[in-house]
Amino acid sequence: MKPDVPRFLDVAMQHLMLHTGPALPPGYEQSSVSVLAILLAEVKLEFERAAARRVEENAALRALFADAAPEVADPGLRERLAAASRGADASLRVSDLESGNAELRALLVELHGHVEELDTSGARRIEDAIWSELVASTERRRIGIGAF
Repeated sequence: MKPDVPRFLDVAMQHLMLHTGPALPPGYEQSSVSVLAILLAEVKLEFERAAARRVEENAALRALFADAAPEVADPGLRERLAAASRGADASLRVSDLESGNAELRALLVELHGHVEELDTSGARRIEDAIWSELVASTERRRIGIGAF
């Protein structure tokens, strides 16, 4: 048997919305079941895009580091950026991708602090690229049900 996660989530969501929720008395518990069903729809979306989003983001961060490294004044940071830019994801397992992403984001924070202290046009260009990537990263993580 091959588990079909999206199908399972659809069936669970429909059961909660069409059977469990209506069987409960109106009020908090019924509302909680409805919210749980909506969250299952978002889990389905995240399951579908989880690896792709992380691969895309890790690649974007590595490209940013490759571009930024020549502008960095600190030799140690410059070398770590260059090394990270040449890196690759350990696997397509979401946990491995997430771990790699956490390391890349920590380096991004360090890079951001560094370029904020530099007074060069290259540093401003890198800072703009960092902010653009942070906006793009937020968009990649957007969920379909609005603010929750």
